[in-house]
Amino acid sequence: MTWRRHRGARPGLDERALVDTWQVVSLLLDYPDEVLVSRVPMLRGVAAGLPVAQREPLTEMLDTLEHGDLGALQAEYVDTFDVTRKCSLHLTYFTQGDTRRRGVALVEFKQAYRRAGVEFDSDAELPDHLCVVLEFGAVQDWATAWHLMTRHRVGIEVLKAGLAQRGSSWLPAVQALRSTLPELDGDDRTALLRLVAEGPPQEEVGLEPYAIDPRMNPRPEPVDTTAMLGTTIPVGAPR
Repeated sequence: MTWRRHRGARPGLDERALVDTWQVVSLLLDYPDEVLVSRVPMLRGVAAGLPVAQREPLTEMLDTLEHGDLGALQAEYVDTFDVTRKCSLHLTYFTQGDTRRRGVALVEFKQAYRRAGVEFDSDAELPDHLCVVLEFGAVQDWATAWHLMTRHRVGIEVLKAGLAQRGSSWLPAVQALRSTLPELDGDDRTALLRLVAEGPPQEEVGLEPYAIDPRMNPRPEPVDTTAMLGTTIPVGAPR
């Protein structure tokens, strides 16, 4: 299967709108808790300043978070992102699955962060977690995050398709993210159809020290991307 990297693509948004969108999405795709709900007014303010393609889906997601039952949303989150294979938030899982190659792909994420001057704390979360990549791009190096996400663009599309199939509350957040990324080309669409039909590759050996299947993880504490990236980042305060 050929994975296109969109080498010539560039963001269609200005840098401020791009990083603000990524910051809000990174928070909305995290495990919902009281702290996140308390940030809704601030996040609404950020979303209000974005172009319509980003503003509308983010506002829809914020409405759900503000007015929905928190316990029900937490249960839905676990059932969606921790159980469903096609709704993983780990980008390399879609292209590498449970294979030896995934360990190499995860190291590439860590190396990308290191080149940008950030040491990644692997004890907190895997480096390919979408919330981590988005937070990193929002406050540290948007160009590196852009490269990582466009390289795994098909996986983000599989995530979107899985959320749409479930009628998930988190679909608007991923739609906002997709609006910042390049469209799929013909080869990517072929790869997407194959992934949707067959799912990620499976070979449950050779991933040490990264032998973690995101479907099997118990719900951890909410993701703290500042700790993961080993730098001081004002989580919840888009720059």
